[in-house]
Amino acid sequence: MLYDLLRPFLFTLPAETAHHVGSGLLDLSLAPPPLRALVRSAVAIDDPALAIERFGIRFPNPVGLAAGFDKTGEMFNALGALGFGFVEIGTVTAHAQPGNPRPRLFRLPADRALLNRMGFNNPGADAVAARLGRTRIEPVLGINLGKSKVTPLEDAAGDYLRSLELLEPFARYLVVNVSSPNTPGLRQLQDAAPLRDLLRALRRRAGELASARAGEARPVLLKIAPDLTDPQIEEAVGIAREEGMAGIIATNTTVSRDGLRTAPARVEALGAGGVSGAPLRTRAREVVSLIRRTAGGAMPIVGVGGIFTADDAWEMVRAGAALVQLYTGFIYRGPLVAREICIGLRERLRREGMRTLEEAIGSAHR
Repeated sequence: MLYDLLRPFLFTLPAETAHHVGSGLLDLSLAPPPLRALVRSAVAIDDPALAIERFGIRFPNPVGLAAGFDKTGEMFNALGALGFGFVEIGTVTAHAQPGNPRPRLFRLPADRALLNRMGFNNPGADAVAARLGRTRIEPVLGINLGKSKVTPLEDAAGDYLRSLELLEPFARYLVVNVSSPNTPGLRQLQDAAPLRDLLRALRRRAGELASARAGEARPVLLKIAPDLTDPQIEEAVGIAREEGMAGIIATNTTVSRDGLRTAPARVEALGAGGVSGAPLRTRAREVVSLIRRTAGGAMPIVGVGGIFTADDAWEMVRAGAALVQLYTGFIYRGPLVAREICIGLRERLRREGMRTLEEAIGSAHR
């Protein structure tokens, strides 16, 4: 496969440089819409057995690309052509911001992981909205919203509301990201009182915007950190349900360094940041399972963390996720990873004697 030949070259480059080179090549090669359509028809697995409907959206398959890869909303159509069932862009903030100083993205090959402290680098909600307004949106598109670094925590709701108002017209769903470890103080918004106030304000405004256009409100999902304690997760899920969130995305990156195979001195030298990829797999699945038990299956879950293969996705689905997302797996496995996972899930359904993926969701709890 071409990516197997290209990856060693990309991995000789600094991680962020490799990202720009690889994503640039992808976007350039799939720029013509007819070519995107041709590639998608050859690559995508749109099997009714894998289709999932949640929060009013039909996803052609359950494998999505997580936020972080396309922060600016420039290449989601090319990414969608690779067979992802949905693509989430961002994180987008109300104010444009450069993010943290470089270097800020690192590979941990021994762990099949990434460490990042990007810091929500993005051109701001106004610029992203302008770009989306002149673009034909092809895949199911989610937009991940975060707090601007310059905005004090006490003014966070207004900051998120500004982004929601600008970007809501273009999203099939929206995500409230209060769980990145790379914006100072952001995770404090996961505490009960500020979380409730924020979610209530966003849900209310989404409803007002829907009423103004005489349509349905955009689903709003909450993305949580894996580093919360189990009681904190249960509390966050309860608040999300009470405030009308459409679902939970579990989880963001972790600040834990436990169990890494990479030499401790190397990890320490890299500095602060969130770890994603294989080291997150077990905890992410535990969080999904806990949410499933806490909500009794009433809260749709998007499982993220350590998804590289169909087996990883299958176990996340069995734990309770209706949909899964990956980012690090895309970096390590390459552009056909969504197709490979979908083919593997379809084969797993056959082996288990199940007709649709719906039958597998939460089956570990039965």
